[in-house]
Amino acid sequence: MQKIETSQLTIGGYFGLELPPGNEYYTHLIRLNTGRNALEYILREKGYKKIYIPYFTCDVLLEPIQKLDIAYQFYSIDEHLEPIIDFEIESDAVFLYTNYFGIKQQAVKCLSTKITNLIIDNSQAFFSEPLPGIDTFYSCRKFFGVSDGAYLQIKKKSTKKYAVDSSVNRFSHLIKSIDLGVQQGYSDFVKNNKDLENNPIRIMSPLTRKILAGVNYTECARIRKRNFNFLHKHLKDHNLFKFNFPEEYSPMVYPFLSNNKQLKLHLIQRNIYVATYWPNVFKWTDARMYENYLARCIVPLPIDHRYSLHDMLYILNTLRTFL
Repeated sequence: MQKIETSQLTIGGYFGLELPPGNEYYTHLIRLNTGRNALEYILREKGYKKIYIPYFTCDVLLEPIQKLDIAYQFYSIDEHLEPIIDFEIESDAVFLYTNYFGIKQQAVKCLSTKITNLIIDNSQAFFSEPLPGIDTFYSCRKFFGVSDGAYLQIKKKSTKKYAVDSSVNRFSHLIKSIDLGVQQGYSDFVKNNKDLENNPIRIMSPLTRKILAGVNYTECARIRKRNFNFLHKHLKDHNLFKFNFPEEYSPMVYPFLSNNKQLKLHLIQRNIYVATYWPNVFKWTDARMYENYLARCIVPLPIDHRYSLHDMLYILNTLRTFL
């Protein structure tokens, strides 16, 4: 019989939030509180003096870089979202590549054979398994209904004991989305994003772990593939972004590139909420750069497990009125 510590045992009292039992998707990776802190963990443990990051990325990546006072240099990507490496990467430097929209796993594999010091940002590619020996991090809230959480693969693990995070004060937008709708919870969502800034590295909270353990990952991945393939079948001839996509992957969104600069606004006005990846790119680039064009014109269409083919048809029919 298993021995139970009586100091941790509670019998009776009120019922807690009912969440289904199960297992997390990445049970073998390090669990942390945010993706940016996963990057900080890597930079601290590896001791890099410089990092190369793409112009086309979220500015939260600068948070750990500036905190650690590490030199950084931007690089450009081509029309396939792959890096233009026209420089030499120093031995004490590291190259970070983003698995854009979860559709660039082949590029990740190629880079892993060419670059010694490599970090893969899989924040947009939760279902892309990390390659052996390649430092890789994930952000859970880009794919699931959690307020925080990240996974990290790294060979050199820290000996430091990090405190465990608490998510209870970042949970309100998730509850409001159920009771009141997504729109009513949006201001809380924005506040949550603000609260995640400049947090120390912590271990993933028990609440986030519990929610993630109850996700049906097989079904989530299947629905994403189905929805992505449906949109691609009907939109690929109109999509200015041309790509080859292996059907076994489960992307974050469907990246639709259009020269109609008002398309995002038209969709939002019809309750199809599409993000801009990323507003900070406009500060880092000028109008002549491809990254600037992407930030202006790429429309990330939602394809996740919340949506049926009927929803995809609504997106498609809405788009058709503006194509």
